[in-house]
Amino acid sequence: MTVVDQGTTVPVLTDAEAVSVAAELASAFATGAARRDAQRILPAAELDQLSASGLLAITVPAEFGGADLPVATVVEVFRLLSVADPNIGQLPQSHFVYVDHLRRRASQRQKGVLFAEVLRGRRFGNAQSEAGTRHVREFRTTLLPAGDGRWLLHGRKFYATGALLADWIPVLAHLDVDGPLVVAWVSRDAPGLEVLDDWDALGQRTTASGSVLLTDIEVTDEWITPFAGTFDGPQSYGALAQVLHAAIDAGIARAAVTDAAAFVVASSRPHPDAGVERAADDPLVVQTFGELELAVRGAEALLAESARAVDRANAAPDAQRAGAASLAVAAARAASARAAVDAGNRLFEVAGTRAAAAGLGLDRHWRNARTHTLHDPAAWKVHHLGRWAVEGTLPPNHGQL
Repeated sequence: MTVVDQGTTVPVLTDAEAVSVAAELASAFATGAARRDAQRILPAAELDQLSASGLLAITVPAEFGGADLPVATVVEVFRLLSVADPNIGQLPQSHFVYVDHLRRRASQRQKGVLFAEVLRGRRFGNAQSEAGTRHVREFRTTLLPAGDGRWLLHGRKFYATGALLADWIPVLAHLDVDGPLVVAWVSRDAPGLEVLDDWDALGQRTTASGSVLLTDIEVTDEWITPFAGTFDGPQSYGALAQVLHAAIDAGIARAAVTDAAAFVVASSRPHPDAGVERAADDPLVVQTFGELELAVRGAEALLAESARAVDRANAAPDAQRAGAASLAVAAARAASARAAVDAGNRLFEVAGTRAAAAGLGLDRHWRNARTHTLHDPAAWKVHHLGRWAVEGTLPPNHGQL
């Protein structure tokens, strides 16, 4: 399992440095966000900057030379990047989830090799969602035995965010069709691997979330980590994945309000009934901005608290702390989804007809929000919060909470 590499390692950042670097990069990334969206330009150069900055290595455990920063810091990094460009915010989401998977499920040898890759600036993508359905045998991505600790990986995945621009693609697969779920770690240049740039959603257009084709890729035992059993006991693996999604939505919401305000001040015309010279002085416009600001601030506060709850669950995992983290994240996820969609929609209500010009790209906020918030239904988050409120029932123990 040796990876030969002569590259240098990325910086190991402190909490303050990580937030500062994220803010600096976000400022640069925001400049071209509308153009990248309009022309569907994948942010390859920006992602390379992100890798070189050390931000993608901030959760590597200290024992393997990493910064081992808390989830609260990771969430703020994601939020800042997503205010600038939520496509760039979403691209490394799977990377962090699979770093967490390694921490929880890999052998010491596997951790040593793959964490070293992260510290060299390497990126993990994902090939998790089945193009068919995992419950139908003929559609399952599988590892079939080839003898002597070798397996042949075959299948098709879609919604593989980041795979196109990744160095390693963790593939969720069944051992021998009906066996347990595992993760096969496949190099981006492995023979038999093809990543298709066929993502064509109305929003989040540059997340490189295409399809992955896997044709008899040879994988040895040393490149397989167990996934079955991840949710057998108290865990915050799912909560981490979900809180990062909430940070992306919170970033979209904040960007929509900020851009709408700038447009209203600079370009919008006041309605005659308002009796004011500036649209920014129209009391109905101001009231709407107040409502949007309230929703976004609420989502941001819930996001920060949910990240701290995940950190508490990680520090001392048990059923109560894990359940509390899942509930906190469910609240943040529901609130941020609502705030993002609402802000993306109502920005036109306050900014007026001129804001609908295609060249401005303001519609990307709603398109990004509407697309990303479909990832997991917010209604189920609210349902589990309701069950807790009524009877104190802890939420289910799975990857969506």
